[in-house]
Amino acid sequence: MIDLKNVSVTFRQGNREIPAVKNVNLSVDEGDIYGIVGYSGAGKSTLVRVINLLQVPTAGTVEVNGVDYTTLKPVELRTKRKSIGMIFQHFNLMNSRSIFDNVAFSLKYSGKTKKERRTKVNELLELVGLEDKIDAYPSQLSGGQKQRVAIARALANDPKILLCDEATSALDPKTTLQILALLKKLNQQLGLTIVLITHEMQVVKEVCNKVAVMEEGEIIERGDSIQIFSQPQRPLTKDFIRTATHIDQALATILNSKSFSALAENEWLVELSYVGDQTSEPLIAELLTKFQVTTNILYGNVEIIQDTPFGSLIVTFSGEEKQRQAAYDYLVDQGIYINILKKAEKGGI
Repeated sequence: MIDLKNVSVTFRQGNREIPAVKNVNLSVDEGDIYGIVGYSGAGKSTLVRVINLLQVPTAGTVEVNGVDYTTLKPVELRTKRKSIGMIFQHFNLMNSRSIFDNVAFSLKYSGKTKKERRTKVNELLELVGLEDKIDAYPSQLSGGQKQRVAIARALANDPKILLCDEATSALDPKTTLQILALLKKLNQQLGLTIVLITHEMQVVKEVCNKVAVMEEGEIIERGDSIQIFSQPQRPLTKDFIRTATHIDQALATILNSKSFSALAENEWLVELSYVGDQTSEPLIAELLTKFQVTTNILYGNVEIIQDTPFGSLIVTFSGEEKQRQAAYDYLVDQGIYINILKKAEKGGI
């Protein structure tokens, strides 16, 4: 549905050229909720604005439903843009207008009658759960409600694509989950294709079926969400994943605790990650029966990502070194990610 081919964006500042996006190729299929994640300055917001040509690329092509937007005349581009809605971090509502008027504004040039516009606005506000706020004003709404209004406004012209530029960054965690649940509902109910820009892997974990990681204007890793979470390849991706699964926080707590971090002789501190059916297998119990390796679970967590269980553990392995190594090799053979965080052998750590 969306194909970006060799897209680059370069800004000029005096005599300097500043590359914001560098030779990016990206394909988004119909029905995807595609997350583009990266830290501030990675180029992700510039990239998403290229999709509807709010940002004209310096090089490359932008195809939406087989049409190259970079070749369109301004009038043609304005028409095509109606099929792409967009929401932002700060809502961009008109404070002097009612919620009805904020949503109806997008229908001003739709050719609909006044009655048809009112019916459409009512339907949209019901869809986002704000039918009782039709006569209210933005100042009377919470942040989450304001974003729901922005979503209703973005859907006014029945777009096939919704671009979300840090749409939950200004919201508290509970409200963020509510907005993400709404986006997932719209994706399923309306067949809406969503491109979601974020600096939080937690957001990707909640709703995205695919993800691309950006760094310094380039896409450094991409794939299905469960693939990225279970087998991250690049250091930045691993950093995002560990933050989203709280493994770093748990590890810091363990290492800062004398009672947890002090290893006995012949003991390892180990991190494990496993996915799918592996989460229901008694792998830890098998280590004792097969290899006489005792494990002590210090931290455990199971997430559901795209209906697939994904588990993380921090444990200690206790036993003879040869047996610990055999247990390590066994887990690797089972497709378990295993990382020895700390060792204690005879004679000290």
